[in-house]
Amino acid sequence: MVNTNTDDGFVEFDRVQKSYDGEILVVKDLNLSMPKGEFLTMLGPSGSGKTTCLMMLAGFETATHGEIRLGGAEINNIPPHKRGIGMVFQNYALFPHMTVNENLAFPLEVRGMGKAEREAKVKHALDMVQMGVFGNRRPAQLSGGQQQRIALARALVFDPKLVLMDEPLGALDKQLREHMQYEIKHLHERLGITVVYVTHDQSEALTMSDRVAVFDDGRIQQLAAPADLYERPENSFVAQFIGENNKLSGIVVSRTGDTATVKLANGETCQALAVSCGEVGTETLISIRPERVTVGQTGGANTTTADVRELIYLGDHIRCRLNVHGNDDFVVKVPNSAGHTHLVVGEKTQVTWHAQDARALNPL
Repeated sequence: MVNTNTDDGFVEFDRVQKSYDGEILVVKDLNLSMPKGEFLTMLGPSGSGKTTCLMMLAGFETATHGEIRLGGAEINNIPPHKRGIGMVFQNYALFPHMTVNENLAFPLEVRGMGKAEREAKVKHALDMVQMGVFGNRRPAQLSGGQQQRIALARALVFDPKLVLMDEPLGALDKQLREHMQYEIKHLHERLGITVVYVTHDQSEALTMSDRVAVFDDGRIQQLAAPADLYERPENSFVAQFIGENNKLSGIVVSRTGDTATVKLANGETCQALAVSCGEVGTETLISIRPERVTVGQTGGANTTTADVRELIYLGDHIRCRLNVHGNDDFVVKVPNSAGHTHLVVGEKTQVTWHAQDARALNPL
């Protein structure tokens, strides 16, 4: 079971379940605690339960079982508009008939704030997202990136306890999306706001988050800082879902301390860290990151001969696809240097990696 609790629980899910039909659970016994000021991303494929968790936190869905708490108070039965939560959606959800200023003033009017204070807060929020000169325009007169900035400003204008973001950059092109990732990250750092962010884009999650909760099949598979998720995946799903990964199937033939010896399909053996593999005689899946493999050298705990299948030039590195231990899609990222010009498609080479860079995990 993934330990997802911390001592400082500003947002808490306590044994939360969700079913739409009374039979199938789309969220299964979720226990999650996050401190104030954290940027937490819920990451996972479609149908993994991440968006349902966000909607329950916002109040747009009701938990079938368990408690959701904000600042120590249970909020299960509190309507969305009384939770003090800001929301940013993928489709912006701006009122088309209102100007930018009017869009931002609306949540303040609902809260009964006076005109002078409203105007000051609207100006401050627009300045935060570098949109101060656009107050009199309507959403249709703005680009997608500008509309998303306005949606973000509207979520922040009433000083919410918590900001929820549901795939907010999904409608933007790649370059603008990457630029907005850094803008949101820097805004979070500057304001110290608490953010729960939902995405299926793992590079987005790694770029922006303090911690990432990786969802699959209604459960958190691993909750950790981005570097820990990438370097130390706890199971095969996380290893395959986060970043690029090579996998080798085999049988555990021995275990010594934290190291497993695995017999691969072609009869050779491989040394790896015993992370979530079973006992001797059980199947396992070895995970190795492409950048942890060295081509053209020997000397590591795991050295073998590989067939060069494909070379793709990518500027700072060459993507080399090899056949290793019977796996025809074994990828190595070879630094672009003069020392690696000897690689030729169709020829053989030596590859090596250290045992601590290979992780013996559960079979998929």
